[in-house]
Amino acid sequence: MSNTTTRGEVRLERDGPVATLTLDRESAHNALTVHMIRSLAEHIETLRADTEVRAIVLTGAGSRSFCAGGDLGELIPRLTAGELEILVPDPSKRFFSDVFVPIIAAVNGICVAGGLELLLGTDLRIASSRASFGLPEVKVGMIPGGGSHVRLPQQVGWPAAMHLLLTGESIDALRALQIGLVGEVVEPDRVLPRAQELARLIAANAPIAVRTAKEIAVRALGNEPRFALEAALNERVLRTQDAQEGPLAFTEKRPPRFQNR
Repeated sequence: MSNTTTRGEVRLERDGPVATLTLDRESAHNALTVHMIRSLAEHIETLRADTEVRAIVLTGAGSRSFCAGGDLGELIPRLTAGELEILVPDPSKRFFSDVFVPIIAAVNGICVAGGLELLLGTDLRIASSRASFGLPEVKVGMIPGGGSHVRLPQQVGWPAAMHLLLTGESIDALRALQIGLVGEVVEPDRVLPRAQELARLIAANAPIAVRTAKEIAVRALGNEPRFALEAALNERVLRTQDAQEGPLAFTEKRPPRFQNR
C-alpha cells in the first residue's frame, strides 16, 4: 500500500500474439490509483476481444515492485467512503476472473495487498528472487476484498492462506514457491524474459484449445457466489471506524488505535 498520489498508467505493448501489460507508477511502487484500475480493465477488455492475442504478460515498472496495492491517498479513502464499485464493479467477479486468455505474471519485487490480489487472478507466475508477498490489510483495519479469501485457500492450501490473511506478514520468494503461490523463482534480470518465453510457448499452441482449457478450469471452480459473499462482508468491514483509522495511522506514521467498531 502506498500514500503517494500520482496518476500512474498501465502500458500495453504487443509482440505478435503476446501482449504485455505494465503497471507504471514506479515512484509509488506501482500502487494502484483509480485511473490505473480503470485503465487496466479497459486494456483487458481490448485484449479479450482480440482473437489474435494468445497470451498476456503482467508486470510492474522498474525492479523494486510488481504492485504495492491500492493507493492510500486516493483509492482506499474512496473505498471506505462506500465506493466499492471502483474495485469490484460486479460483486461476482474479481481481477481477470472472466479472462480466458492465459496470463503470466512477472513479479519483479514487492507484491502485496492489491498487488497480490492481481497475482491471484493470473495463471503462470515467475518471481524474482528478491520478490516478497503479503496481505497486510488486517494491520490497517481492513481486509483484502479483491478475491483473496476465495482464491488463496484454493491455490496454496488452508494453513498458508490463513497465515497470510490473518497475520498480515509478508513472505519471501522461496516461501512463495514452497506453498505454490508462484511457479518459478529466477534472478531479477530473468523475470520478464522468462515470463515472455512462457507466453510465446503458450502462444504457439492451438488457441481455441488453450482458451478452452483455461475456461473449463476457471468455470469449474464456480467462484461467483463466493466472490459475492466476500464483497458483502467486505462492505461491512469498510464501514467501520477501524477501517478509517488504520490507513490514517499509516499515512501519519503512527500505530493505529483500533476501537473494535
